[in-house]
Amino acid sequence: MSDIDLLASTTSEASQEMQSRPQVLAKELGRETGAVLRGRNPEPEEIATALIGVEEAVAAEPDRSEEIESETMIINMGPQHPSTHGVLRLMMELDGETILRTKPVIGYLHTGMEKTGEELMYVQGATNVTRMDYLSPLNNELVFCLCTEALLGVEIPPRAVWIRMLMSELNRVSSHLMWMATNGMDLGSTSMMIYGFRERELVLGFFEKTTGLRMNHNYMRPGGVAADLPDGWEEDVDLICDNVLKRTAEYDELLTGQPILRERLEGVGVITAEEALSLSVTGPILRSTGVPWDLRKTMPYLAYDKVDFDVLVGTYGDNFDRYAIRLNEIRESIRIIRQILEKMPSGDYRVQDRKVTPPPRARIDESMEALIHHFKMFTEGFRVPEGEAYVAIESPRGELGCYMVSDGSAKPYRMHIRGPSFVNLQAVPVMLQGGLVADAVATTSSVDPVMGEVDR
Repeated sequence: MSDIDLLASTTSEASQEMQSRPQVLAKELGRETGAVLRGRNPEPEEIATALIGVEEAVAAEPDRSEEIESETMIINMGPQHPSTHGVLRLMMELDGETILRTKPVIGYLHTGMEKTGEELMYVQGATNVTRMDYLSPLNNELVFCLCTEALLGVEIPPRAVWIRMLMSELNRVSSHLMWMATNGMDLGSTSMMIYGFRERELVLGFFEKTTGLRMNHNYMRPGGVAADLPDGWEEDVDLICDNVLKRTAEYDELLTGQPILRERLEGVGVITAEEALSLSVTGPILRSTGVPWDLRKTMPYLAYDKVDFDVLVGTYGDNFDRYAIRLNEIRESIRIIRQILEKMPSGDYRVQDRKVTPPPRARIDESMEALIHHFKMFTEGFRVPEGEAYVAIESPRGELGCYMVSDGSAKPYRMHIRGPSFVNLQAVPVMLQGGLVADAVATTSSVDPVMGEVDR
């Protein structure tokens, strides 16, 4: 065995890897090229008939395996490629510069966070999930807490609800600003990279002031939030809104009408509404096809039914629609944040239930009972009644869901996260088919995948 063959065998990802066309079964080839997408659930007889038809059509074709093999080539894009936004590997079959097939290969970042979550108490769980989508940590914490509270049957105070909504929308702004920055870099706009990070710093600075950390906060906890908003938070948030809203107008001037950017985005990476729905794609990708699906409107949680905002949709399902939606979602989030500033109620920032909430920090120095309560809360946790629950929220990338099963102990018996980045990644082969290699960078960027969530 040569050194090259040995290297190939030791780095193989087995069934995940893309095989050359003559080695692929008709059924598998159809799956890779998106031919099996359906808008409804067919009967088993229909599936069998369709598969027989595909196999007969393939059998009737002349044997062109040697010819195809000589005309096409399979290449890797990633997993170290900067435009794959993490350790994502895209295997592509190319005919010249045209992409015939694409296969995402994942798993290079696998952390086992769901199994880890089953070994952590509910009071520790937010520390774990906040690290999955590291660009939107507060949304991860929110869905975990909502699911835990659904199992507990706990209703949190109004102020805690509105604080959570404020932090979630600020996190949506910071996540979309990061996307604007990296997408600009992917398309050759180095200025946008600098500007996006500049505005995001304003939001992260407020997060640090409120939670003590810029990322991975562990701020939202079952029963409410870890601490109340800091003094002067209204002025801080108002300053963020004013600055970011003003900057979005500059982004419009810099990018939206730019001829090179429009050529890279318009009509590129197209996906239809039927294809997106068949793949369970959500978030800006689904809305870019014209489907107005946003869980904040369609299945309201927190207090989203008490604020006014619009669900933004596209028309063509291309890269430009996804760009325009994210840019304008920043503006809609600022619109929501301004309403939260006006409507923020006073009161407790967490439930006053000793079974769920630890005592105030100051009480621990004064009371032995408070010290014992605090010690037991963080060493034994709280028990959750038996049952199961699924809760979903609208993260910056789409439907973020948490499914948990409780066996009555202080730890989840089963925890599963529906990560939108993981589900949305299925759309990449459909978007790239028939495009150019150069378009793969812009299209992958438009999906906005976070590999921490994919390989959780």
